[in-house]
Amino acid sequence: MAADPLAEIVTLLQPAARFSKLVECAGTWRIEREGTGEPFYCAILEGCCRVTFADHPPFMLEAGDFVLAPAMCDLVNESLDAPADLPAMLPTRLGEGHFRLGRLDGPTDLKMRIGHCSFGSPDAALLVSLLPDVVIVRREPRLGTLIQLVAEETREGRPARELVLERLLEVLLIEALRSGTQATATSGLSRGLADERLAAALSAIHARPAHAWTVADLAKEAALSRSAFFARFSRIVGLPPMEYLLAWRMALAKQLLRSREMGMDEVAERVGYGSASTFSVAFARHAGMPPARYARRSLQGELADTDRQ
Repeated sequence: MAADPLAEIVTLLQPAARFSKLVECAGTWRIEREGTGEPFYCAILEGCCRVTFADHPPFMLEAGDFVLAPAMCDLVNESLDAPADLPAMLPTRLGEGHFRLGRLDGPTDLKMRIGHCSFGSPDAALLVSLLPDVVIVRREPRLGTLIQLVAEETREGRPARELVLERLLEVLLIEALRSGTQATATSGLSRGLADERLAAALSAIHARPAHAWTVADLAKEAALSRSAFFARFSRIVGLPPMEYLLAWRMALAKQLLRSREMGMDEVAERVGYGSASTFSVAFARHAGMPPARYARRSLQGELADTDRQ
């Protein structure tokens, strides 16, 4: 059975929209935002600007460009003519989800759609670590359509709004990650999937997580020697092969435990363990608590969320 690691990880992240806004800019301006660690995206509708994430080199965005940060770090966004000593500004609110920066009258030089999201997965930090720090997509019309749909759905309180937003964001993230022409990460899942040899091994892991994989088995999938595969996988994906396999199995196990649709023996079998006891030991070592306690805590958290609503 074929597997799509990127789609599986984005789905498991459980993306949800927090808010989306239209920002117009004119004249000379600069905004600074502290890193939130949450997903952030920006689409340039008109004009151009300069963006800098944390210690990464600055880059220019033009109309039709899109930038995604799966875990937003410190950000500076400014006009191309902004001097180094220009102080940061606060946007002026013009209306619901509509803001302006720089000169408040006259025509605008830049329009951009900014979105902030969140990931519901308890393993979001682990899963995000497998993605690039920043992805830049140049002139991809499909992303513009998706962003417009997200913006419309965010504003309107139609039935099934949260479900529709989750699915739209999943597609938006996947489209950005597979279309990105530039990325600032030196390692990660998307780089592994771009490597034809490693993509075969990653797809095999995701297609059969319960299989008793060894490094030698995965090296055969990648058509590489054991040592060459181990070094290449570790360098490009950022984790040794067996650590990646364990991380993915545990992420799946947590999803299955939260769903409460099967017993412990079946969960253990689904993620590659011969018995519930060996699975429990491995899970406790990874998660810091036995799987039964994790399932109870997940249920208590859901009930508490329901009571607050």
